[in-house]
Amino acid sequence: MMTRERLYLFDTTLRDGQQTPGVDFSLEDKLVVIAMLDQIGIDYIEGGFPGGNPTDTALFATARTTKATFTAFGMTKRAGRSVSNDAGLQQLLNANASAVCFVAKSWDYHVRVALGCTNEENLETLRQTVEAARAVGKEVLIDCEHFFDGYKANPAYALACAATAYEAGARWVVLCDTNGGTLPAEVSEIVRTVTKAVPGANLGIHAHNDTDQAVANSLAAVDAGVRQIQGTLNGIGERCGNANLVSLIPTLVLKKHYAERFETGIDAARLQELTPVARAFDELLNRSPNKQAPYVGKSAFATKAGIHASAIVKEPQTYEHVPPESVGNRRQMLISDQAGKSNLLAELQRIGLSVAKDDSRLDDLLRSVKEREAEGYAYDGADASFELLARRALGTVPKYFDVLSFRVIVEQRDNEMISEAVVKVKVDDQVYLNAGEGNGPVNALDVALRKDLGKYQGYIDDMELVDFKVRILNGGTGATTRVLIESRDGRGNRWFTVGVSPNIVDASFQALSDSITYKLVREGVAAS
Repeated sequence: MMTRERLYLFDTTLRDGQQTPGVDFSLEDKLVVIAMLDQIGIDYIEGGFPGGNPTDTALFATARTTKATFTAFGMTKRAGRSVSNDAGLQQLLNANASAVCFVAKSWDYHVRVALGCTNEENLETLRQTVEAARAVGKEVLIDCEHFFDGYKANPAYALACAATAYEAGARWVVLCDTNGGTLPAEVSEIVRTVTKAVPGANLGIHAHNDTDQAVANSLAAVDAGVRQIQGTLNGIGERCGNANLVSLIPTLVLKKHYAERFETGIDAARLQELTPVARAFDELLNRSPNKQAPYVGKSAFATKAGIHASAIVKEPQTYEHVPPESVGNRRQMLISDQAGKSNLLAELQRIGLSVAKDDSRLDDLLRSVKEREAEGYAYDGADASFELLARRALGTVPKYFDVLSFRVIVEQRDNEMISEAVVKVKVDDQVYLNAGEGNGPVNALDVALRKDLGKYQGYIDDMELVDFKVRILNGGTGATTRVLIESRDGRGNRWFTVGVSPNIVDASFQALSDSITYKLVREGVAAS
């Protein structure tokens, strides 16, 4: 068996990823993410910039025990200052981190504009920085900022920066596509040239995603010789983001082209943690996961067309490039007006409903799905509502409560819009009159409906509405409206329900009611 080369994975979620608009990690957040990264077997974890902000300073004030190499980030020594007289450099040298990643200018244009020094002075500060860090026992990485643009403008100088870092003793010289505009063919050609000056075993790639090719550029760099890849969880980062490690990892581990030549620190068991980690990270950021994300998205292994579903049931590899279970994901047969019995049977089996192929209720359920989709319902995006529809057709949904009536009032009061809702529900023989107030009619309805459901209240206390989408299905003021609601419970479970009506409040209430019923069903609650 051919000996495989080692590829190293470097995560910069907590530093470069924090430049994403709307993302601001607390110290506690960073510790959670570090644990996630350790869980999947990342080699290097870049924690942040000690001295750059109070959170990062606190993070590096204490030694962090990780399986990965814990890494600090900062700038090289300033030109015109000694090592001992550069406060920023001293903080990096004293940080509780095994490695330091220094950012260095490698484009002569930036040396002149940003640093205001000569090209020779920049090379000297680079050399002195590497030597100073090595002298205190740090593993040194040099991020050659704007390397590809710098190479295209002045190849000799960009190469001189990379060679100086390597000759001074840097373990890794990382070639950065900082502006994200380089294309894979360019990356490949330039990296091959660089390997003549710096061995590929000491080269890394740091790609930004401004042309949506950061993953492709990273793979092109590996093919051309680099042996370290930098990226972030779910591709977060400034502007359009960074190379997405969640896409890169399974490609490197599962695809023959890479798996036969390279090994990483991620084995089959760790790879199965990828989907849970990717989704938990989105949860930490308080954003909905990208359903169409490669490998880990909810739709990554979802099939809508009936003919495809029939083939997948017989031979999964007909429409799946890798087994979904290998990355911790699962197969999903979407139910829609394009679905056939194969989709239906596969989904019923997944949710624990065993039905014979010749059961007449299947025909009725499939007909009902297609009729309701014609009315505007969309079950491929509302799996919870489909499950309830199926269970009702098969007679397995308990009658938990009846909604006797509801009303909503929207009022402008003291230049502020106020929404109030009243919902009358019946549980067994007990009637509850619930009132709620919210910043909109749906919010008020949600508050009122979940305010008191009698003996079932304890099961829904941890529920919350996390997303609400409205789509107008046809024109005019009397248009039919589809409402899609995403709900979440205290354990992080998410589910989607749908409602359709010419009245947006009625459509919303359908989805809200389904959401509560689904929670009770999934909790295994029996109705008396």
